[in-house]
Amino acid sequence: MTVAADRSPRDTENSSRRLILDHAARLLRSGGYHQTTLREIAEAVGIRKASLYYHFASKEEIVEAVVNDGVRFVHEGVVAALAATEGALPRERLEAAIRGHLAALHGHGDYTSASIKVFNFGAAPVPESVRAVRRAYEEVWRRLIAELQQAGALPAERSPDVLRLFLLGALNGSTDWYRPERFEIDALAREFAALLSP
Repeated sequence: MTVAADRSPRDTENSSRRLILDHAARLLRSGGYHQTTLREIAEAVGIRKASLYYHFASKEEIVEAVVNDGVRFVHEGVVAALAATEGALPRERLEAAIRGHLAALHGHGDYTSASIKVFNFGAAPVPESVRAVRRAYEEVWRRLIAELQQAGALPAERSPDVLRLFLLGALNGSTDWYRPERFEIDALAREFAALLSP
């Protein structure tokens, strides 16, 4: 029996959805929300525009899925890094979280860059699922910063919200300048942690 014959219709549908999202993420990363059309996405996938509606109800639904996946990839990377450093020194946990964020950010570049670039959905309000996914990820950093301030690894007198916004802004800004041939993720994580932690 062939591999294709072993695949269920659900697997085929999921792989078709993922293919659409992969191409949409690449197009959104380069063109943004307004410049990316359903026709472009369909042409990139090699299907008719009408066929997109079998998988997604609208362009907004595709964009929502791409944006949420971009945040989810980074969220999972940071949570895994923190789980692996449970009980470690605070500075090591900060460095691990930064490394997890950078590794996921640049390891899933189309999704994460599209997520950063397309947070604004044009005239439409940002979907609640996008807000919820972002809030859940930001909560990981809120807890970590509170832990680090309590341990004395970050200045207690600094605003936790400002620290979080500063750090995530700096890390996400690396999509503009990071090149693997110029920088190593581990070295960048050490440098970022050193800038924050005395």
